[in-house]
Amino acid sequence: MDYYAVNIITVIQFFFAVIIGLYFWNLLRSQQGNRVAVERESKKEMDKLQRLREIALTEPLAEKTRPNTFGEIVGQEEGLKALRAAICGPNPQHVLMYGPPGVGKTAVARLVLEEARLNPLSPFGISAKFVEMDATTSRFDERGIADPLIGTVHDPIYQGAGALGIAGIPQPKPGAVTKAHGGILFIDEIGELHNMQMNKLLKVLEDRKVFLESSYYNSEDTNIPTHIHDIFQNGLPADFRLIGATTRTPQDIPPAIRSRCVEIFFRPLLPDEVGLIARNAAKKVELPVEESAVEVIKRYASNGREAVNIVQIAAGIAFNERKKSIVCPDVEWVINFGQYTPRPEKKLSGKPQVGVANGLAVYGPNIGMVMELEVSAVPNAFGSGKLTITGVVDEEEIGTPGRVMRRKSMAKGSLDNVLTVLSNRFGIDFQRYDIHINFPGGGPVDGPSAGVTVAAAIYSAVNGIPLDNMVAMTGEISIRGLVKPVGGVSAKILAARQAGAKKVVIPKENWQEMYQEYGVEVVAAETLEEVLNNVLIRTNDIYRLEVFTPKHDLLTAAGVKM
Repeated sequence: MDYYAVNIITVIQFFFAVIIGLYFWNLLRSQQGNRVAVERESKKEMDKLQRLREIALTEPLAEKTRPNTFGEIVGQEEGLKALRAAICGPNPQHVLMYGPPGVGKTAVARLVLEEARLNPLSPFGISAKFVEMDATTSRFDERGIADPLIGTVHDPIYQGAGALGIAGIPQPKPGAVTKAHGGILFIDEIGELHNMQMNKLLKVLEDRKVFLESSYYNSEDTNIPTHIHDIFQNGLPADFRLIGATTRTPQDIPPAIRSRCVEIFFRPLLPDEVGLIARNAAKKVELPVEESAVEVIKRYASNGREAVNIVQIAAGIAFNERKKSIVCPDVEWVINFGQYTPRPEKKLSGKPQVGVANGLAVYGPNIGMVMELEVSAVPNAFGSGKLTITGVVDEEEIGTPGRVMRRKSMAKGSLDNVLTVLSNRFGIDFQRYDIHINFPGGGPVDGPSAGVTVAAAIYSAVNGIPLDNMVAMTGEISIRGLVKPVGGVSAKILAARQAGAKKVVIPKENWQEMYQEYGVEVVAAETLEEVLNNVLIRTNDIYRLEVFTPKHDLLTAAGVKM
């Protein structure tokens, strides 16, 4: 009986051994079959990929015209000087670049690292990387599943965790800040970063390393590899220099990131510079361009990218119609079809006028403009004068995302200051006049810098003394008649020069020696009296008043009877 029992057990064991063997043999065949199928499919896809790579269209004109050296950057000498000083020296800094689109911010960011590598005093090595990101397209998940900027942890529960995931081991994945270690991290449109990403970036800039977290990590787990222990305990290295580019204004960028960076401003391109870019683009397509066509481009293209696009479409028309050059009618067609708007170029009026003053404003990142202000003052015999204001001068919103408040416009508040000063210091009784102040152009006027312009225009209108049409001005007025400092003075002076001004009046506290090299006379004023002395003229011989006197003496000197 025992003999038969042993034989039965043996048979059963043999049977199960055969079953298990067949199972593993089938599993092995299946794996081999899967591997063969994967390899076959991979080869097929690689063949498709290779055929795709063999197909190449001509290089777009925008790529052909992209600057390859600093010498090819048009109109940004000051910005280039500042960027080189911040990046290429022995102690490179983090940088924020402001400026309108299409003026070369991305191009100079790519070029500056190449120059820094050649400087023996620079800490950037010859193999320093340039890592580029676009904040508008950066995939970000608030749960921490995906963050290509800072980095993430691939926890075991995620699909594709691999062998380490099967073993329950979290896997840190470096982000752009670690990939840029020892080099440059360029973030285009940095103002569009998610608030959480911005806060994490600030921490990385402070620590120069990245600390990642995972609920699956256990410092006492001996199954976790040493390098993963090291990453979680000591962090991933992230010692780089940040270059952020934005078309926003500094007020739109969080103060915390601004305080850690050198701020560099790229100015808008002048019409002649846009024309130069258009001519260079025409050379790249090997077609001559009529000078009249260039003049049209100069009037409508506000930056280099727009100029190149216009040339590219006009050149396409020329090629299709077998023309030998880019002609003006084709460029005009492109302008109309593309619905381009004229550049906001303002030229000063041709003669001095009563109540018409040239103010200066900033309407974008380092973009100045001349703002004409007009005032009329009609005597009111009944002593019940009124004040009328037209143009966009009303309430404005201030604050940051998540906390926005409305307040009375600073331009409107500045007007109240002007009325107080003209009444108290210059004896103007506003009950005797119906005064109409107009801010033409339809653009919103905010900020206090219109103060001196409003004061000069009202004084001119009330007293009938014309204002010099070749003078532009900016400055805040206090209720004591003092001219207070304002922002954007450099951009405003350049805008005034471009508009044809011969003189610019600015607050004394804004004065810098470099303004003497701006190609226009820049005068610093401390009081409203000094401003009026520089902008009021006499009607008979255009003789400027040498000394500003109280109202009655001034009107008598100007030939106005009281």
